[in-house]
Amino acid sequence: MNELPVDQGTRVTLHFALKFSDGQVIDSTFDKEPASLEIGDENLPENFEAYLMGMKAGEQASYQVPPEKGFGQHNPNNVQLFKRSDFAADMVLEPGVMISFADARQTELPGVISKVEGDEVTVDFNHPLAGRTLTFDVEIIDVEPAAPTH
Repeated sequence: MNELPVDQGTRVTLHFALKFSDGQVIDSTFDKEPASLEIGDENLPENFEAYLMGMKAGEQASYQVPPEKGFGQHNPNNVQLFKRSDFAADMVLEPGVMISFADARQTELPGVISKVEGDEVTVDFNHPLAGRTLTFDVEIIDVEPAAPTH
């Protein structure tokens, strides 16, 4: 079996599951094809890659990921008020609906409606997992040198 540890410049094949602390599964590959990614390719947030460093093929682990190592704390500054008239007349505006906005640089910015009250619509631009402690289960299947990028 391959003894190469996970590090920069490696391609990793793994199963992972991301769960809320109550065990509810957010995302998992354990019931389907394993994921394959190159460390540093931004398929996995850097903080999650850090948990994999040094692991080898055949190893399994479960990590508790606090918000500051996951998707950040919930930031009240990322919750904004809009007027009903800011949206298209036929747009469904109700809590839980995700809307895509463009920021000043025309980068897509998803927001989730958290409250609709009269003519006011409250939109939360925090990551939906912000402020949550998550469980990150990992099983490393294979680690190999990444293909050269030239």
